[in-house]
Amino acid sequence: MNTPTTATALIAEDEPLLATALRADLAALWPALKLLPTAADGQTALDTALALQPEVCFLDIRMPALSGLEVATALAEDWPDGGRPFPLLVFVTAYDQYALQAFDAQAVDYLVKPVQRDRLAGCVQRLQQRLAQRSPPAEALAQTLDQLRSLLGQAAAPAAPRLQVIQAQVGSLVHLVPVDQVLYFEAADKYVRVVTAEREHLIRASLRELLPQLDPAVFWQVHRGTVVQARNIVSARREESGKVTLTLAGRPEKLVASRLYAHLFKGM
Repeated sequence: MNTPTTATALIAEDEPLLATALRADLAALWPALKLLPTAADGQTALDTALALQPEVCFLDIRMPALSGLEVATALAEDWPDGGRPFPLLVFVTAYDQYALQAFDAQAVDYLVKPVQRDRLAGCVQRLQQRLAQRSPPAEALAQTLDQLRSLLGQAAAPAAPRLQVIQAQVGSLVHLVPVDQVLYFEAADKYVRVVTAEREHLIRASLRELLPQLDPAVFWQVHRGTVVQARNIVSARREESGKVTLTLAGRPEKLVASRLYAHLFKGM
């Protein structure tokens, strides 16, 4: 087997000593691999991967800003159409039996901290084989999307008591918004936009906090930053990119369902 000579890799790790050790071991085990500058947080990892499109990403599961799984999700949603093939993903995690069982079940490669040289050598061999025998880009991306959907489902926060009313404060006034009147929620910096047919509100919260309190049969996550009340979706148009454009009742704007959630919209 010929080892790929043009492969590049991104390491996302917020612990400098572990990042340095991983770089050194990779340099020894895979001399032809070009290592990009290490990303010390999830947002930097996402920005770097989208800009430079490496063949391999080593993603620490727990990082500042975005977790490794959140980075992988964002990459799947935002990977440029017509660009290089989606990267092979390797998750790096502290020992957690539940997480390891999830990775094993989905045939996702992972490394346990502190990374052992022999385990890394096996990982490198598998990566080289997969790079030499890569599936067509569309097929490889579809497989990755399936794996990420399953991992996201297993990593979801446990259901919390259902939210009935949103309390949106503006100055000294608090608007009480029944949840069943919300058309969609959209992440906006440190806030979430709460959109109804009549108006919009901003609440200081995150979608990660809200999701466990919403009924998943009623509110569908269609993008990492968007959750829509399903009964208000009038139509869904599948685009060539694999994304889906949504039209809502009573709203002029279109929403986009990413490739990761496009499977929700299939004819019966």
